[in-house]
Amino acid sequence: MENIFNQYKWPILIGTAGFILAILFLTVGFLQTMLILILTIAGSVLGFYLQAHGILK
Repeated sequence: MENIFNQYKWPILIGTAGFILAILFLTVGFLQTMLILILTIAGSVLGFYLQAHGILK
């Protein structure tokens, strides 16, 4: 099973992300989904920035 996951890691991850995105579109709507994605990306960028500069150490 681990060999199959390693061979098809990116298609599995992208497919899962697409599935979650589709569920979000259907349940909360387009604009709310876009807000969730924008805030998640902004939080990730801020986290990488803080880690790279050692601000929280």
